[in-house]
Amino acid sequence: MNVTNSTDRPDRYTRILLSILAAGLLSVFAIAVGLEPDPRGFGTHQQLGLPGCQFRKWSGFACPHCGMTTSFSNLVRGRFEDAWRANPLGIVLAAVFAVSIVWSLTTAVTGRWMVTDQPFQWFVFGAIGYLVLSVAIWLLTTF
Repeated sequence: MNVTNSTDRPDRYTRILLSILAAGLLSVFAIAVGLEPDPRGFGTHQQLGLPGCQFRKWSGFACPHCGMTTSFSNLVRGRFEDAWRANPLGIVLAAVFAVSIVWSLTTAVTGRWMVTDQPFQWFVFGAIGYLVLSVAIWLLTTF
């Protein structure tokens, strides 16, 4: 993984994509502000017209992402304990989103790569880490 202050600069297209990424991630927080956290600790996403968790319906167990929207919704209200109870990974994911917003906007605005000029590698490692952590937390909290 190349961590650098590279002299290579992101092109205009990449800078636009990074701005769109930041806007998309910011919208997750904006949506969370507009939702009332479900007191059950899951199901907040149903306020958006989405169906309930089919895995929970079929198995009786929460899926690894049950409570994620509720966690975010509690987190933006400063209810950290409720966010943790809903889904601990929500706090981790929100922190990753916040750092990604800052990184994306800083890179887009300055036209210089911050920390790395190979963000795809970081994304792949982060996605793998997220999946491993997601399953680990799910196993620990479910069984």
